[in-house]
Amino acid sequence: MKSKTSLSHRSIEPENGVLYLVGTPIGNLADISQRALNILEKVFLIACEDTRQTKKIMNTYKISNKLESFNLHNSFNKIPKIIDSLNNGKSIALVSDAGMPGICDPGEELVRRTIDAGHEVICIPGPCAAITALVSSGMPSSKFIFEGFLPQKKIEREKILLEISKCEKTTIIYESPHKLKRLIKELKEYCGGSREIRVARELTKKFEEHIGQNIDELIEFFNNNEPKGEFTILVKGNLNKKNSTIDNLLLKEELHELVSLGLTLSSASKYLAKKNNLSKSVIYNMV
Repeated sequence: MKSKTSLSHRSIEPENGVLYLVGTPIGNLADISQRALNILEKVFLIACEDTRQTKKIMNTYKISNKLESFNLHNSFNKIPKIIDSLNNGKSIALVSDAGMPGICDPGEELVRRTIDAGHEVICIPGPCAAITALVSSGMPSSKFIFEGFLPQKKIEREKILLEISKCEKTTIIYESPHKLKRLIKELKEYCGGSREIRVARELTKKFEEHIGQNIDELIEFFNNNEPKGEFTILVKGNLNKKNSTIDNLLLKEELHELVSLGLTLSSASKYLAKKNNLSKSVIYNMV
């Protein structure tokens, strides 16, 4: 009986008018598929987040093709041009600096517009930092929440941090090195120091690390070690959600009681925050 497995060779041509989403290595250049190399070599154009990063792959595998920048800053102008090329029967590959395009980058909008224009989108699977970190963390992986980079606006950020504190599923977050310490301190405020957490850095590279058991331990580690590299953070789900809900109700009752006795909402929140080792904003959000 013949195998149902299909092997794609580099001689196979991409289809006309198709947008290919090509997964690229997140660190180790050996983590690229033969199929991905075939597409990068044969498409009409490669739209890439940073041409310098994509050139590293091209040079390593001796591939020559036309590269064009496609990122958050120029996507508004570039998307119509890419759609026009697809309309003219050209095949286009989209790549990010690392991992799967369309996650935390403008590829998401390009895919939507391509489908709306009646063209096919085909994904060439490849590495993904979120999944790589998740499956090697030891945390529950059958159900998880991916938050990517948290918003910087205070109200939006606090809303998501509160959701993470209550969520029963594993949460995956991306963060840059110069913002990591701030994020971990915020997670302690909302989730408590004993919440299980794991930080993965430099995935697939020579100095890959998986750090931490809980938030308090992680804070201590980074007080003595300056964050370097790109980080993927995994926060274990809140398995005491029922107790947390009861605690929130008790906090609300105590807050209303303090206000009825004459304290301002601000003063009462400040008192309860100090008493329960929480931030004042957490008390406000609970209310």
